[in-house]
Amino acid sequence: MNTSRIRRTAVAVTAVALLPLGVSACSSDSGSGSGSKSSDSKPSESRNKEKEEKGQKPEAASGEFGPACKAVPETGKGSFEGMAQDPVATAASNNPELSTLVGAVKKAGLADTLNSSQDITVFAPTNEAFEKIPEADLKKVISDKKMLTKVLTYHVVGEKLPKEKLAGGSFPTLAKEDLTTAGSGDSYKVNDEAAVGCGNVRTANATVHIIDSVLMPPK
Repeated sequence: MNTSRIRRTAVAVTAVALLPLGVSACSSDSGSGSGSKSSDSKPSESRNKEKEEKGQKPEAASGEFGPACKAVPETGKGSFEGMAQDPVATAASNNPELSTLVGAVKKAGLADTLNSSQDITVFAPTNEAFEKIPEADLKKVISDKKMLTKVLTYHVVGEKLPKEKLAGGSFPTLAKEDLTTAGSGDSYKVNDEAAVGCGNVRTANATVHIIDSVLMPPK
């Protein structure tokens, strides 16, 4: 065997001997990466608890945003995950902050209509939003089914309006009157008056933006 062949054979043997070491090192790196991924895949509740302890903003389940989102239960039918399983009127009935709205929807006979509609957006006033209306005026609206229906359908847009569409636009409602939205980041308003407290809440058939004022259609 000549010297050149001996040298090539030695190189090949060395490479084969080193191969397991390289595979072992790659396996170790992969394991390390996998371990890191595992530590990052904690339940969102645990991560949110850690964030809150550090004074950081909790994570939203599916893109929800706004300061009022922290009041939503973490589990159960009234949680983000729970509401995503039900159509919008049913989902709203599981949120105690929307009980006045739900009562008004039932009185107007709109629950089935809202539950059976597809790809709609509902701007849902909280109980406190209804409390801003003088009691006499609120009773007048509640007792007049035609007026109540007009007010409630003014809160419903016949298309999905995710967060990015709230930055600025005019949208026709089921009341056949337009509403406007404007804002940026996590701060948005409807008709320059009602602030979105918790937006991008998913239900089985609608996107819901919870607002702090009742929208009144143009006269």
